[in-house]
Amino acid sequence: MKTIKTSILPTHPQHVKVRAPHELDKKAICIFAATSYFLGTDTYWKDEKVLPPGTINTIDDEGYWVDSKPWFEWYYKPRDISFDQAVSEFTVLFHTICKEQAGDRTVLLPLSGGLDSRTQAVAYSKLNNPVISYSYSFHNGYKEGGISSKIAKELGYEYRDMTIPNGYLWDNVDELAKLLKYGTEFTHPRQMAVIDEFRKMDGVFTLGHWGDVLFDAVAPKDLAEEDAEEWILKKIIVKGGQELAEALWKEWELEGEFMEYLRQRTKEIWKGLKIDDIGAKARAYYSSTRAVRWTNLGFAIFEATNPIEAPYYDNRMAEFICGIPEEYLADRKIQIAYLKNQSPEVAKITWQAQRPYNLYDYHKNKVPHNLPYRIVDKAKRVVNAKMGKPLIQRNWELQFLGMENDEKLQGHLFDKNLHPFLPKELITRFYNKFSTDDRVKYSHPLSMLLTLAVWYKNEVRS
Repeated sequence: MKTIKTSILPTHPQHVKVRAPHELDKKAICIFAATSYFLGTDTYWKDEKVLPPGTINTIDDEGYWVDSKPWFEWYYKPRDISFDQAVSEFTVLFHTICKEQAGDRTVLLPLSGGLDSRTQAVAYSKLNNPVISYSYSFHNGYKEGGISSKIAKELGYEYRDMTIPNGYLWDNVDELAKLLKYGTEFTHPRQMAVIDEFRKMDGVFTLGHWGDVLFDAVAPKDLAEEDAEEWILKKIIVKGGQELAEALWKEWELEGEFMEYLRQRTKEIWKGLKIDDIGAKARAYYSSTRAVRWTNLGFAIFEATNPIEAPYYDNRMAEFICGIPEEYLADRKIQIAYLKNQSPEVAKITWQAQRPYNLYDYHKNKVPHNLPYRIVDKAKRVVNAKMGKPLIQRNWELQFLGMENDEKLQGHLFDKNLHPFLPKELITRFYNKFSTDDRVKYSHPLSMLLTLAVWYKNEVRS
């Protein structure tokens, strides 16, 4: 017998075998199709699971998962501390984690126009690590580098600007699928487009994922316990996902109704969280599901080229959060205060989510203050669209639109050997809805069908 202890927020899913029939877990796949990630310990197979976070697990001598006991359960016990004290404690903890993780290595820092990577950028300026920073933007998309480069310049960091090109997915789809372990759809991890640039770097990637969930309000203030479960369902089902899941459920002739099954599964997780405060409970729900079955999967792309670290995934950060009043966590208050305290000049640089405002004046991002910017911004988009350069806002636009992309997409989707797993009629129906009905709504079902098709071809049919 051996034991495996999983962290509160694992950076890697750990797959294990269980004693069960080697059959497709089609109900689990339907949830995957609706939400773009597997729930709980689910995988494609009934005899394969992923170890739950925050647990100590027993594995027998033949490598089978025997049992699991929690060593950590999410809680909410806000301490009686001032806001300034909370910021001070965060500062010490964050710097400690960042330094321990990076050591004396060169930090490879993805910079965006948001707050999570900005906090890391400022932290490493205090810790004296050499930093290579970079940012990437969609071809014909919003230029995040316009903000990122200013942060890098202010802190004296080397900076590299990268572009996510049209149609990059098709030359990388099989490698990407294996790195992600087929655990989410392929159009979201845009870092795959620049993996060759990553291979030219030498250092440790430090990733800012999940800071925006830990350090912000997750649920509406007025959300009642009796309404929370339905709210969770609306939040986790991707647009078009329910329709695809129900179509697969019907095609595979599964017992019961898909939505009742999903409601039952999410209810079990929600009820298992022994937290009274709805906001803290919602954060715990997301942190024990999405953070460990979706967000962390993309880490593998970075890790294929260099070691990775993730400060906000550190156990100490999760435990710290459980003792901080929700009022302090809401609206990114702690991160904003940290940035103002540690680097006022970086805090003055535009916050992308509140552009054109920064961390000192973002409260002005409302009518009438923001009208001039919104009018000019829209005018630019209209002019560019008329010039044949529409603004690219979503990754799937670079992969699915245009004749060459469409040819590659159809080549994967309409492989004759997908039947009966993915019947041609079902694929055709969703492909046509994407093509002629609503591209935004049906981009997700199309991306999920692509993911399932590549998985079936590589892992089942082969």
